[in-house]
Amino acid sequence: MSILEQFKVPDDLAVKVDAGVLRRVAAELLMREAVPEADAELAADVLVTADLRGAESHGVSNKLRGYIADLQRGHINPKPVLKTLRETPACLTLDCDQGLGIVVAPRAMRLAMDKAACTGAGHVSVGNGRHLGMAAYHAMMALEEDMIGQCMTACGPRMVPTFAAERAIGTNPIALAAPAGSEAPFVFDAATTVIAENKVGLARRVGVPLEGGWISHDGAPLMEPQPVPDSYMLLPLGSTRETGSHKGYSLGVIVDILGGLLNGSPAGALATRGKNNHYLSALSVDAFIDVDEFKRGMDAYLRALRALAPATGQERVVYAGLQSHEEAERRKVDGIPLHPEVTGWFEQACKAAGIEWLY
Repeated sequence: MSILEQFKVPDDLAVKVDAGVLRRVAAELLMREAVPEADAELAADVLVTADLRGAESHGVSNKLRGYIADLQRGHINPKPVLKTLRETPACLTLDCDQGLGIVVAPRAMRLAMDKAACTGAGHVSVGNGRHLGMAAYHAMMALEEDMIGQCMTACGPRMVPTFAAERAIGTNPIALAAPAGSEAPFVFDAATTVIAENKVGLARRVGVPLEGGWISHDGAPLMEPQPVPDSYMLLPLGSTRETGSHKGYSLGVIVDILGGLLNGSPAGALATRGKNNHYLSALSVDAFIDVDEFKRGMDAYLRALRALAPATGQERVVYAGLQSHEEAERRKVDGIPLHPEVTGWFEQACKAAGIEWLY
C-alpha cells in the first residue's frame, strides 16, 4: 500500500525535484565521502527509487544525511570488501565489512540471483552490516530475471515484544517481490512493527500526531493519538495481544533468525545499535513452473483482487505494489515532492561540497 496521506508533504509546501537531479546530487555527495563512483550511483538509485515509489521514509529526505554522517564518523566503511564465510551451490554467508547497506544489499541479491539461476534458489545471509534502505528495492531486483525476490533486515532493538516492558526486537522489515505479466508486480515491503521508525521522523517533520496503537512508553499500548514524544517504544504489528501483536512480534523474531543468527550475528535484545544484518533470497520461477504460465496466473490473481467490490467509502481494492508503481509513474513526470526543510539541507550540503543545486 502507499504511504499514509498524513505523512505526505503538503502540496502547498512541496518542492518538486526531478529524480535525475536527485540521483546526481546524492551520488556526488556520497562520492565526497570516499564512496567509489559506481557504488555512489547505485546507492543514489536505491534512495531515489524509494522516493519515486512514495516511500519517503527511506529516500533522500530521511536517510541520505544520516548515511553521510555515519560515513564521516567511521560507522560505515565507504570501500567494503565482502568476505565469504561459508558457501554451498545455493547458500552463502557474507561478512560485509561495515559497508553501506544500500550498496552491499544489491550486491548480495545479485549473488542470490546468480545462485538461483544455477540451482533454482539462492540464499544469502549477511553479517557485519548497516542500514539497507528500502527493502523492496533489493527484492525487486529479482523481477529483472523472472525470479521471486525476498529481503529481510534485522535491526537494533526498537520493538517492545508482547507482554514485555523493554525494547528487544528491531523494526525488522520483510519484502517480497513477484513478477506478473501485464499487471504491476506484487511488491510487499513492511516493518514487523505497526509503524516503521523512519515514519516517526516524517510525522515529526510534517507535524502530525502518531495514531493510537503505534507506540508505548512502558509496554502498555498507548491507544490515543498523540504528538511524537522524545522517547518511545514501537509496538509489534497488531498492537495488542487481542488484535494479534504476538504475530508481529514473532515475524520480527523470524527476521532476526534469518538475517542475524544464521550468519553468526547477535540479534534482538543482544544486537548492537546501528548494526543491521540481512537475508536476501531469489527463487527462479522456471525452476517450478513455466514463466509465462506463472505470469498469466499472477495477472489473473491480481485482477481478481482489483475486481473485488470496494468497501463503503473506498474507491477501489488494491494490492501491495500497485499504488507504489502508479506513484512512481507520476513522480517520474511531475518530480519528487520534498519538504522545504529537506531542500534547505540539500542547498547547504551542496554549497559546502561545491555541487550545483538547482532548487
